[in-house]
Amino acid sequence: MLHVSGHPILGGAKAIAKLREAGHTLRFVTNNTTHSRQALAAEIRSFGVELEDEELQTTPIAAAHALAGKRVLALTMPAIVEDLEGIELVGEGADAVLLGGADEGFETNRIFSYYNLARAFAELQEGAELYCLHKNRWWQTSRGAMLDAGVYVAGLEYAAETEATVLGKPSAAYFAAALEALDYEPGQTWMVGDDVEADIGGATAFGLRSVLVRTGKFREEALDEATVKPDGVVDSIAGLPAWLEEH
Repeated sequence: MLHVSGHPILGGAKAIAKLREAGHTLRFVTNNTTHSRQALAAEIRSFGVELEDEELQTTPIAAAHALAGKRVLALTMPAIVEDLEGIELVGEGADAVLLGGADEGFETNRIFSYYNLARAFAELQEGAELYCLHKNRWWQTSRGAMLDAGVYVAGLEYAAETEATVLGKPSAAYFAAALEALDYEPGQTWMVGDDVEADIGGATAFGLRSVLVRTGKFREEALDEATVKPDGVVDSIAGLPAWLEEH
């Protein structure tokens, strides 16, 4: 919503500033699984966006909370390991298997290799529980849509005859954590995002109101086919302050 492959959305920083000036309390929620929270917050600030690290809610932080004290086989990008504090990372004898998201670089090939996926399957066969940071099918990059790690999650679910617990969007627990941080009720809160399924669908199911932006993952056909519709649609985050003021 604020960037695509590190390229900021035009007018995004000004929009965030206007929202703050209007008195809105903000929480930045992301399914990004390739950067630590500290690194991702720094990247967003480089776009000119005013942001404190604590305002950014990431799925690795959620995983650290949900899996604290467990032995975990983690197939995740190395950059987020620093956010998995309190989890014992192991290669075998795991209580849980955790899958992160894919990256644009070659590292994805190593993390989601056949060997690693087979190792994860073996742990599930021995009784480990399956978790994922998200179950996204694809994500938007400057090179176009790219396959995301949801395909690996679905494959392990199928092979091990189990169901993964999703720790990021669109899980209810993820939205609940954001509302707890904001100290607001669902009906008082707007979710703004570019993903009809994870952002709009997940937020609506939890009782939030929603606005869809026509940038990033947005596809007109996905909106047309969606069973859950947003309360509003704007061309980009730049148009959000004016839309909220009007509505």
